[in-house]
Parts: sequence; C-alpha cells; structure tokens
Amino acid sequence: MAIPPLVAPGPELTVEQKGRYARHILLPDIGLEGQQRLSNARVLVVGAGGLGSPALLYLAAAGVGTIGVVDDDVVDASNLQRQVAHGVADVGRLKTESAAETVAAINPLVTVVRHDLRLTAENALEVLADYDVVLDGADNFATRYLVNDACVLLGLPHVWGSIYRFDGQVSVWFAGYGPCYRCVFPDPPPPDAVPSCATGGVLGVLCAAVGSVQVAEAVKLIVGRGETLVGRLLVHDAMRQTWDSLTVRADPGCPVCGESPTVTTLVDYEEFCGVGGAPVVESPVGRAFAEVSATELAALLAARDRGETSFELVDVREPGERAIVSIPGARAVHLDEFRSGAAARDLPLDMPVVVHCKSGARSAEAAGLLAASGRDDVSNLTGGVLAWVRDVDPALPVY
Repeated sequence: MAIPPLVAPGPELTVEQKGRYARHILLPDIGLEGQQRLSNARVLVVGAGGLGSPALLYLAAAGVGTIGVVDDDVVDASNLQRQVAHGVADVGRLKTESAAETVAAINPLVTVVRHDLRLTAENALEVLADYDVVLDGADNFATRYLVNDACVLLGLPHVWGSIYRFDGQVSVWFAGYGPCYRCVFPDPPPPDAVPSCATGGVLGVLCAAVGSVQVAEAVKLIVGRGETLVGRLLVHDAMRQTWDSLTVRADPGCPVCGESPTVTTLVDYEEFCGVGGAPVVESPVGRAFAEVSATELAALLAARDRGETSFELVDVREPGERAIVSIPGARAVHLDEFRSGAAARDLPLDMPVVVHCKSGARSAEAAGLLAASGRDDVSNLTGGVLAWVRDVDPALPVY
C-alpha cells in the first residue's frame, strides 16, 4: 500500500547541507526534495540504549532536522557492549545528555530535543504529539504498549524493534494503513515469562542490525518512497544470518485501532502488563516468606562459616549470570525447578532456605512457591545480587 510522504519539504538546502547530504541527493528516490523533507522532519527515539543508540547516529547522519530522545536512565559500564552512543567517559551520566553530545558531534546541523523522563500514560501524548514518526527502542512491554496506543490515538506511525540474545524483530505499526502493535500482540506475556537482555544477554552488534533497519523505515516514511514494513514483520536470526518476512494484518476487533475501539485513552501499562513488583505468595497456613537484607545475609554466612548456624543459600539465576558474579556458598537451583515442584522436594527440610536472584523478583517467586508448599523457614534476599555488591562487596562486577 502506497503511503504518502509524512513530512512536507522544508526550506531550500544551504550549500553546506547540499555538500553534506550529496550522496542522498544523488539517489533518485530521495533527491533534493527528499532531503528537504528529512531536514524538516521530527523523529522521536524512545530509549537511548541498544536500539536507540544506532538509530540516533544514523538519523543524525541522514540529516533528520529534529531528533527527540526519551530516556530517564544513566549510562552503566555494562551498556557499553552495545550502546554505541555512549563511551567510557559517559558512565554515570544521563543517557539523553550523552546521546545529545554524540549526535552533535556527528551532525551539528540537526537539533536534539532531550526528554529526561520515563514515558507514562500521563505524559506520552504530550511528548509524542510534537513528532512525525516514533522509533520505539524500549526494552519492556509496558512501554511498548504505551507507545503503540499513544501513536494510534495521535495518528502517528511508529517503527518498532526488539532484540534478545541473537534474535531481532522489526516492523512499522501504522493504524489505518496496516496493523498496530496490539493487532499482532494483543496480550502481554506473563511477567518474567520473557527474560530481559539484562538476564538473558544480547549480541551487541544485533542492535546495529535492527536499529539501522528502523532508521531505513523512518527515512522511507518521511520521504514517501519504497515499500515499508507496514503489514510485515521482519525477523532476524544472527546465528543463521537470515532475515524472514512475515505478513501481519490489522485486527478488526483490535481494542485500540479496530472497528469498535475500547481503548480510547491511555491506561496504567504497568498494571496492564502485570508488573510492578513480585507478589508475596502465602502458604496454605497463612505464612508468607521473610525478607533478608544483604548485610544480614553476610552476617548469616559468617555465622555459618563459624559453625554457629546452618541454612541453604540458593541462587535461582541463569548459568551465564552466575558466571559474571555470584555470592560465595550459594547453591544453583533454577527457577523452573521451583515452578515444577522439584525444588520443594529436593531442598533439605532440616534447615532454613534463603533464595536470591539478580534483583529479588525471581527469587521472590521462588520463595513464595516454597512457602506455598508448606515451609515456614524461607527467606528472600531483598535486592538480590545487586544489593550484595552494593552493600557487601562493591569490588564485584554488576550486569
């Protein structure tokens, strides 16, 4: 389906702009007019992380006149493996600040608008309304559904990308011309059903592969040329080095873009996706598991080493996570074993159990399942390994 150009041509290009963008101008499908459209365009990038980083670089290089960037996070050393808009000197800085400087170094002719915030139902419509197209590089489902619904309500296309381990997905959601994100993914997965890159890992260069496709789609939408990914889902497997294109269609019953929409305003997307903290699971006799701090656990481990007490410390994380950092003396028992009931059968009954994960959410589920099996001697490490590193052994790495 032909989609008219999103953006009208801007003013005549300067001599400097003509020289800078000469390779675009030579392309018949872009030319002077197309470059004027790019220079007049306003593109918002949601997230200055793995996908947002290459997207920001190539949007700037392409001469997109105004580039907005939304993020409330700061640069961490673990980001540098894939988030190429940031460097070692940027660790601890706001990602928007670092990204804005990187964009300015690439192309001082473009304007960067920083949104140092987290998109919410309260601010999304106001933020997105100032842009022609949105590039979604979010790393969580709540923000993906929020961006989709806001774009549908505002009549904006949004270029979506997703990455995990060695796999990537890209599409353009544009209600009226094709499906929106909800048409294809009507319901979010259960919390923790899909591990994040922070727990499952991601090939760094995969971000560049998917992010560059996102920018190519944005450019085509702006200039109104080429066959976009509206109505198609592009799936990339970096291990096999393949790209597969799947046809996707609008759902007439979609609650946000269908024939009789029921979503006419933005909602609480954390609640919609079932996130916001792991619930405490109570045992049949009404006992809930306890919480233990990192410093309390350190004292317990020291007492165990002296033979003054005994307990089982259990790590429910993935093997790759444990290879990065582990608490000494922990026994590895995967979360799936708690879900199947195997852990309740195999863990000793004659001593208390303390469970932990990276930040406390997965281990809270494990502790709740143990408590629900009838045990009243279960504790969860509040804050997980991250709290251990912060409060007990700062020399250890984090991820």
